[in-house]
Amino acid sequence: MPDPAVPPTPPVPLTALLAREDLALHQIAGPADPGIVIHWAHTSEMADPYPYLLGGELLLTAGVHIPEAAGSGTYFDDYVSRIVAAGGAALGFGLAPVHDTVPRALVAACDAYGLPLLEVPPETTFSGVARAVWQLMAQARLAELRRVSEAQQSLAAAASRPDPVPSVLRQLARRLGGWAVLYGPDGARLATAGRACAADVGEALGELAQVVGRRASATATDTVAGIHLAAYALGPGHGFVLGVAAPHRDPGDHTIASVAAVLLSLLTGEQRSGTGAARSSALVRLLLGGPPEEVAPLLGAERWLVVHGRPDAHAPDAMAASALGAALGSALVDPGRDAVRVLVPADREPAPQPGWTLGVSAPVTPDEAPAADAQAARALARARATRTPLVRHGSRPALADLVPDAEAEAHARTLLAPIAQAPALTETLRTWLSLHGSWDRTAVALSVHRNTVRQRIARCAALLGTDLDDPDVRMELWFALRRL
Repeated sequence: MPDPAVPPTPPVPLTALLAREDLALHQIAGPADPGIVIHWAHTSEMADPYPYLLGGELLLTAGVHIPEAAGSGTYFDDYVSRIVAAGGAALGFGLAPVHDTVPRALVAACDAYGLPLLEVPPETTFSGVARAVWQLMAQARLAELRRVSEAQQSLAAAASRPDPVPSVLRQLARRLGGWAVLYGPDGARLATAGRACAADVGEALGELAQVVGRRASATATDTVAGIHLAAYALGPGHGFVLGVAAPHRDPGDHTIASVAAVLLSLLTGEQRSGTGAARSSALVRLLLGGPPEEVAPLLGAERWLVVHGRPDAHAPDAMAASALGAALGSALVDPGRDAVRVLVPADREPAPQPGWTLGVSAPVTPDEAPAADAQAARALARARATRTPLVRHGSRPALADLVPDAEAEAHARTLLAPIAQAPALTETLRTWLSLHGSWDRTAVALSVHRNTVRQRIARCAALLGTDLDDPDVRMELWFALRRL
């Protein structure tokens, strides 16, 4: 039989359910293994519950389906064998109103097939048992999330220490209760932390790391002598691999190890290419007055793209910013409050990233970076308003380029002077025009109420003394706003 398709929720130990005094459940047959877990509770009075089980259930029944002569034949053997074949974790038998006691033949069958059998007293309802299962699951889920969150914070703190790679490995080994190894591109162990494994386990982990190292951005797992092994490739082209060996595999372990892999990917990338020292040198030169065009070559590119990104599910944070930078192939990341900003070499074309909305500037030289930052911000606002994963700033020649810059800017400043001292009005008008006068999409892009957009646009029309429904007026204002 294939493994049961259990849900991705934390399982509940059967012992925890039996420990609930309010349920008064008693195990009367089957193995008393503390490792038995329940993934959900299901009630069925079918004589053959197999088609309705997914695996991992505590199956609850009052025995309505049991025929009177069941004890003299193979009925209970057939019934229990089908539950075991479907991957059922345990069977709960409710006393009353059908049966006063659990049939002896059912007890014998559960012992024979190794299925835990629980006696459910008359005062305990099946819905109460199911509710207890979900309560225990919620507690386990909360504990798992807390554990992962604490591990993320400790790993991030370790990455900021003077010896970041050994610190991250030590913290990871402590959090997983095992052994963590960083393998180099040639398969050699560069650093280790935690309790060392047996020779055969260490050899198996090294072989698993070699398999992963040949496939970029890959993960592989295995189990040797009861020890759980996992290997994580640290980014495409790096050749570095993180190996983990632990005596047990708890919910959240993969997430914790993945966070460590992201951090180590950034750290080993700097070690391999020297970009960390180059960035430090570039920063020092800028602070000492060096011109941007002379500093830029230290960062590995002459032209750059500015990318603004915002997570779809939550506000930006440092961990999400690092993950986005790694996905875009750049360590030049600024985790801002409203959006993450990333400097990407112009020869690396950014692609849409799952869970992110991105705005990308046109390729620019270092001295044009502030303008590119504004382009990326407007592209991100448009992407959010149109619910598009990635929007690029348009860079093709326009009709407005035929007017000399000085004359165009002078005209724009004169035209927009009545609202120039109100940045909220200027940005609202710019966004509203870029979205073809849509109140709703402008409200989304600016994170304000649609009535606020209407009030600001009405104020713009009054101050400018013009009709914003006139397409000629809109076009002239748009050209002016682009110039400024």
